[in-house]
Parts: sequence; C-alpha cells; structure tokens
Amino acid sequence: MTKKQRSTLIRIIVSTLLLAALWAASGALASAMTALGAPVPAAALIRLALYMIPYIIIGHDVIRKAFKGIKNRQPMDESLLMCIATMGAAILAFYEDMTGSVGEYEEAIAVMLFYQTGEWFQSVAVGKSRRNISELMDIRPDHATIMTDGKAEQVDPDEVAIGSEIIVNPGEKVPIDGIVTEGTSSLDTAALTGESLPRNIGIGDEVISGCINLTSPLTIRTTKEFGESTVSKILDLVENASSRKSRSENFITKFARIYTPVVVYSAVALAVLPPVARMLFLSTDPAWGTFIYRALSFLVISCPCALVVSIPLSFFAGIGGASHAGILVKGSNYLETLSEADTVVFDKTGTLTKGSFEVDAVHLSPLSEEELIKTVALAESASSHPISVSLKKACKKEPDLSRVSNIEEIAGHGIKAVVDGKNVAVGNTRLMVDVGARYVECPDDAGTVIHVAIDGDYAGHIVISDVIKPDSAAAIQHLRSSGIKRIVMLTGDASKIADSVAKTLGISEVHPELLPQDKVQWVDDAITGRGAEKGRLAFAGDGINDAPVLSRADIGIAMGAMGSDAAIEAADVVLMDDNPLRIADAIGIAKMTLRIVKENIVFAIGIKLLCLLLSALGIAGMWLAVFADVGVMVLCVLNAMRALITTKSVA
Repeated sequence: MTKKQRSTLIRIIVSTLLLAALWAASGALASAMTALGAPVPAAALIRLALYMIPYIIIGHDVIRKAFKGIKNRQPMDESLLMCIATMGAAILAFYEDMTGSVGEYEEAIAVMLFYQTGEWFQSVAVGKSRRNISELMDIRPDHATIMTDGKAEQVDPDEVAIGSEIIVNPGEKVPIDGIVTEGTSSLDTAALTGESLPRNIGIGDEVISGCINLTSPLTIRTTKEFGESTVSKILDLVENASSRKSRSENFITKFARIYTPVVVYSAVALAVLPPVARMLFLSTDPAWGTFIYRALSFLVISCPCALVVSIPLSFFAGIGGASHAGILVKGSNYLETLSEADTVVFDKTGTLTKGSFEVDAVHLSPLSEEELIKTVALAESASSHPISVSLKKACKKEPDLSRVSNIEEIAGHGIKAVVDGKNVAVGNTRLMVDVGARYVECPDDAGTVIHVAIDGDYAGHIVISDVIKPDSAAAIQHLRSSGIKRIVMLTGDASKIADSVAKTLGISEVHPELLPQDKVQWVDDAITGRGAEKGRLAFAGDGINDAPVLSRADIGIAMGAMGSDAAIEAADVVLMDDNPLRIADAIGIAKMTLRIVKENIVFAIGIKLLCLLLSALGIAGMWLAVFADVGVMVLCVLNAMRALITTKSVA
C-alpha cells in the first residue's frame, strides 16, 4: 500500500468514527443547547462547525481539485459535482437547524465519505495492475561488468560497445543481448516470458537482456548496443502502452465532456422549474427545499465515476495481466482490435516451426546411419549453411578435420570433399548427375533431401526438415476452440513441405512458395475482400521479412524472444517466449477485457439512468444517491480487476 493510500485510509477511518460519534451525540447536543437556553442560530452554528470537522478531513482534496478545475477553466468534472452536492446538502441541513428542526448533516458527510472510499478502492485496484507491469521494469540492469587491464569494472550499460565482452555473475541481470563465449549456466527468464522453468545455456548460445543468471559466471560478447537490446525495447513498449487509447476509452472521454454539463444544467432545472411552475400555475407552496434536495441527489447520482474510472482501468488491467503472461500489448487500441480477430494467419518458419533443421531419416545407405552421417558431417565441416550445421549437429561429435581435405563448395549443387581418401559428394540431384551417381528419389518424405555419393557410387540420402514447435498443434486447437473461424499458413517453402507441416498441425488452408511481397499482397487481398464484414485479421511472424506483412495486418503478432528487431518494431503484440500457444492466450485475454468493458458500460449507464429517474421523481434520496454513485463505481472497479486474472494454455 502506498503512502497516499495509507493516508486516505486513515482519513476514512477517522472521519467515520467522528461521524458516528456526532450522529450518536446529535440528539443529546440539541437537548443540552435547548436546556441551556442557547439561541437557535448559535446552536445551528455549533452543529455546523462540529460536522464540518469530519467533512474537511475526508473531503479537502476533492474541494481542492474542484477549485483547481474552476481555475483552469475545466470545472465540469466529478470533483465539482461532489462539492456542489455535499455542500448543498450541508446548507440544507444548516437551514433546517436555523428554522428549529434538526438538520441531517450526516448525508453530506456520508456522500463524501463513500466517494473517497470508492476512490480508495480504485487506487488499490490500479496499484495492483500497475505492479504487474512494474515487475517488467525490474528487468532494467543497473550496470554492466567489463574486463579492463585484467580487472572487473562496472560501467553504465549505455557505455558498452558492440563486440565487447561482459561478465555476468550469478544473481545479476544480463544487461545487453549477446552470445556466450565462456561458461555454462541457467537463466531465469520469468520476468520476460512468464515461464518459471530456467533455461540452460552454454558457449555459442544467444542470450537476451533482462534474464537473471542463476548458477555460474558467464562471459558474453555483446551483439547490440544497450539502446537496441531486448530489455530497452520491452521497457519502451510498456512505458508507451497507456498512450494508445481504444475506441471505448475515446468514447468515454467524449461522453464525459458532454454528459457532465448536461446533468449540471438538468439539476439546476430540477431545482428551479418545478417550484416556479407550482407558484405560477398551481398557486401552491413552491417547496424549494424539496426540489433543491432532489437536485442535489440528482447531481450525486449523475457522477460518471464508474465509467470514467473503470473503462481505462479494465484495459490497464488487461495489459497488465497479459504482460504477466509474457505477452506485451503496445496499447489498449490493439487489445480491442485483437478481441475482434476471427482470422489468424501464420508464417511457418520460426513461428510454427523452430527455424532450425534436424535430420529426420537416412534411406538406402549401404553404410550404417551413424557412419553415413559422420562422413557427410566431415564433408560439410567447412560450411556454415544451416543444413550443414544440422548435419554436423547430428554427428554429435566434433569432426576430426585431419580426415577431410580438398573441400569444394559448388553453388546451387552441394559440396565435394575427400574423406578418408574417398571422394565424397553431398548435395542435390544435379550434383549426383555431375559425379555420375544413379540417385534414388525420396517421394514419401516432406523435407530437404541430401543425396550422398562415395567414389561415384550412390550411398543413399538424408532427409533434413525444419522442426515443428512442440506446442504448435495445441495452439491451432486452442485458436479454433476460442472462436477463430479461419486459420491460414503462409510460407516460402515448396508445396510438399508446406502441405506436410499443415497436415501435421491440422491447418486446412496453406499457401506455399510465397515471396515476402506475395505475403503482403495475400493479406491485403484478404482484408480488402472482406468488405463490410465484421472481424479482424491477425498475422503472426518472426522474421525480418515478416515486418511488412505485420504492419499491413489488422493486428501484427511478433514472436519476440528470438524474433528480429524489425518484426518486433512493426508488430502490435509481442510474445516474449516464442510459444504459439501464447497467441490463443493473447486473444483470450483481449476478449475477456472487452467483455468486462462492455459489462461495465451497460451496468454503469443502466443503473445511473434508473437512479436519476427515481431521484427526479423524489423516490430516491441522498442515501440512495450515495450507493448509486459509489456502489456502482466499486462494483465496476472490482469487475475490471478480473482482467488481471490471466491463465496460460497448458504448454
């Protein structure tokens, strides 16, 4: 609880106790004043002074805000409404005292007391959602440790250049993105991804800033400046999220500007017109006190706090709950758009698949599978091509380079080399034709087929394929169950590979062999072809070539942890753990948030209109006004806080 919240709570408690004491002693005070023969004005002034003590204690900040609004020529807000209503009620009570009756000051103070109680609940609720987002702010590193003349020196992360080697000790945050050059350890990525399990890393692994080193010292060669690193980009997204308002928030802002003057003028009309009409047309008692009291109750009821507070709070809580689940939404407008998505389009590589190749199978080889892979790995030992890397990885042992010589890379064909004195050719069918080997096609497997020939004789082939992420199939199922009508996969891969992946994942619509510009054109045609139909199109991708289509989609979703900077910059939603399941989570959070927003709008406006009608007719008094105003606000705020309660799909 903040200092301001504690102060407000103390004022609420003190004012409540004073009000209860004055209410209990009210009758005794009036009797004592009468017994002592005090004149009525003196007794009225004493009661006014006593009741003003709790009123000032509980309401001084509201009064100050009202005067500040008048000074800035923006008076029409809830603070002015509360001041007019409560001061008016106090004046009516003083008038009753002056006429010999017992005025009810309790109403005026209770209105302000309950209003401040509602504001306190709102403050606590905002604080809770803000803490969820503030947890992300803790990922900002305090320093970076570099080696200077053999000594460790702590410097500001902004001062570390690309290519520098930094040391991250156990318990410290990784300050800048980079690659591990020394050491093995485990990283706590919970602040970034929401995942509780640590990630094991070693030499050659990429690490992103904001993670916490858990076990052993690491030496990291930086690949980015601090300002361009993951932690800086995340903090920038979070800090600017609240500046992008949704259509619902803009509606409430416009509504409040029109609504407040209308209810003030209506209250004035309610206080003046009926008494005047009674005097002019009915020749009866104008009953000024009755209608002024109704007008004051009308003002209290009309206060739009529930709408003005709960709608932005709902979006704020939704963004906070999403961030807790490792989903960064750049603004409430994007959260609203995401809730309307009924079409999700996926890029394949890096989104539904890992973007890294693995050996799937070895076919038709007279050698053992292990021997063939070792031979191929030796031939590919000098290449950095992703396929070569996957073949060397499948070997599981560092190749003995003394066994290989005369490596020759033939562009568009493959590699020739001498391994253990034998001529080895590794590549596509064109290379097999060049070396005179009678190759065999592999029609049953969807993947990249690597043919191998040894001394001109065909030695079989190895099937390499991109690995499907373990949660991709579950992500598709979750999207369908959450109401997504159309799921599409776009890819630059060949039809056979694309169809195999789509079939495995249960995606019925796939468009293969697309260049980046073709993806943009497809998404553009899909959006414009909808015409006046409702629904939005979301695109999920990770690569730099996805940036244009992420920008063109109604809502762009970037796989952020290992995604390219361009994709993260162009996207509206960033998934920090690269798990496609989080897409369904993001849509679920967005839909829940918008459902809460609509519930609050209908509930707040409906109750307000009913109570305003009852107040104008004299059925609802000041006490009902208190509960109508504060009660509705508290209920709407509590409803808004449900957006903080997020659940992840089972990964």
